[in-house]
Amino acid sequence: MKEHSLIVVGGGPAGLAAAFSAYQEGVKDILIIERDDKLGGILNQCIHNGFGLHRFKEELTGPEYAYRYEQLVKNTDIKVLLNSMVINISENREMTVLSRDEGLLSLKGKAIVLAMGCRERTRGAISIPGDRVAGIFTAGTAQRYMNISGYSVGKNVVILGSGDIGLIMARRMTLEGSKVLAVVELCPYSNGLNRNIVQCLNDFDIPLYLKHTITDIKADERHCRVKEVTIAKVDDNNQPIKGSEIHIACDTVLLSVGLIPENELSKKAGVDLDKKTKGPIVDDTLQTSIEGIFACGNVLQVHDLVDNVSQEAQKAGKNAARYIKEGKRKIDRTVKLEFNDNISYICPQIINVTDSTDDIDVFFRVKKPIENCFIEIKSSTARRIKKIKLIPSEMEKITIKKDEIITSPSLSISVEAIQDD
Repeated sequence: MKEHSLIVVGGGPAGLAAAFSAYQEGVKDILIIERDDKLGGILNQCIHNGFGLHRFKEELTGPEYAYRYEQLVKNTDIKVLLNSMVINISENREMTVLSRDEGLLSLKGKAIVLAMGCRERTRGAISIPGDRVAGIFTAGTAQRYMNISGYSVGKNVVILGSGDIGLIMARRMTLEGSKVLAVVELCPYSNGLNRNIVQCLNDFDIPLYLKHTITDIKADERHCRVKEVTIAKVDDNNQPIKGSEIHIACDTVLLSVGLIPENELSKKAGVDLDKKTKGPIVDDTLQTSIEGIFACGNVLQVHDLVDNVSQEAQKAGKNAARYIKEGKRKIDRTVKLEFNDNISYICPQIINVTDSTDDIDVFFRVKKPIENCFIEIKSSTARRIKKIKLIPSEMEKITIKKDEIITSPSLSISVEAIQDD
């Protein structure tokens, strides 16, 4: 068994940032394991711009953003193992790796950073009725076919779900000559960023059907490809309303119905998972329930912006380096963050109070759009932050101050609408 100071699982934006951050902190024996044949992760297929405005203060495409971090890593002694899949991790940070070039490897890390990203929900996960037929893709798969392999996936398209990948693919397919006939969204609001709704739908006159869903998919005469989809309006219980059906002739259906953190390895390592985020439960250092195993990026919580992924990963890398040098922290007490019903989840979930505790950034999302509201942080005192509007598609960040953490036995965050007098 070969040992390394730090092993980073995943060579996407989170893994690259975590590894480089740990290297800057003085850890030299670092290994990145990536299952693809190159670094960069999902960014390699995101050829649209809009990345890097926060991190690099300029607008970059996904491959350009990945290249910046790839070059940072290449200019160090960080080792990279491509075309390699981690198939098991144990609680004592031992792992089994299957590599195309190196064969079957047994590795151990003094610390591990989990940065495996996330996966898309499929047709089977949401149980769309209808024929089993070709022409149905997740939006990310279609994006890879078009932007990496150079294939067109269809000419007349219906997109289910208004997540950001779906919105971006609506624009992408339009620019490639396809006709996007409809974007269908179950919720009464879009689940994508406002800028993507404007730039990808409104600018191209693509209709958005809110409170609608696909109720049937029909095959062509040879039963080999999509011929027609039926969409219908849904009631407040998300049940289709009879008589509201619309039949749309098309040859392609794209699914943009949510992302799930890729945590099969986390489960094998015995990491406790959050039922809300579907990712690991972490403390303020981004350490999981297993000592020495840290998590960051979309494997921890699904992010809107890659800039935030990099920032979170830098923190994970820095704290992993600190663990490698100093070992387990001396913890004075543990505070679990509580939240009210308007918030869907919060991350980190736990704050370990020590003599070195500093201000801590906390991320969360609301369950539904709320206008004219405030965020309240309750500790030994109460502090309110007024907001014009909060929406589920945009992750919120607040900073809990050091004094609020040290002086209070409990911490809670709530979102409430401002009541008119």
